[in-house]
Amino acid sequence: MAVEVILKEHVENLGRRGDIVKVSEGYARNFLLPRKLALPVNAGSRRQVEKGNTIAAAREAQEQQQAEALAARIAEIEVVMSRKVGEHDVLYGSVTTADIVHGLQAQHQIEIDRKKVHLAEPLKQLGEFTVAAKIHREVSASIKVRIVVEEPHR
Repeated sequence: MAVEVILKEHVENLGRRGDIVKVSEGYARNFLLPRKLALPVNAGSRRQVEKGNTIAAAREAQEQQQAEALAARIAEIEVVMSRKVGEHDVLYGSVTTADIVHGLQAQHQIEIDRKKVHLAEPLKQLGEFTVAAKIHREVSASIKVRIVVEEPHR
């Protein structure tokens, strides 16, 4: 059985803030409502969402503008990771999203959530790579990652 809910936040593959959508009763009861992503449809909730939409639209525009500035800054930089290598330039271990985020913070003082960095599989070779990061719902950035040989300590 389907129920109607008003979305309080953007939900991927479902709708944007303020949309009235029909979802299964279980999805609404077990996911949307407990996480405060939606409200049941009634007159009071409609007024509450309409009032919040104007504030949210201004906040959304500001967040998107900040995300675009961050994406432009990320496009201009390169994260250099040094790793030990074995035969055929294969890394001991790999470079993961957590390593890339840590490198961004340490080398360029840019903080992003590691869940926003999308890496199909960990990087296990020397060289230059481009890694996608979804900074905002509508803003993506490409992070240039260069993996070099770690110099031995003397």
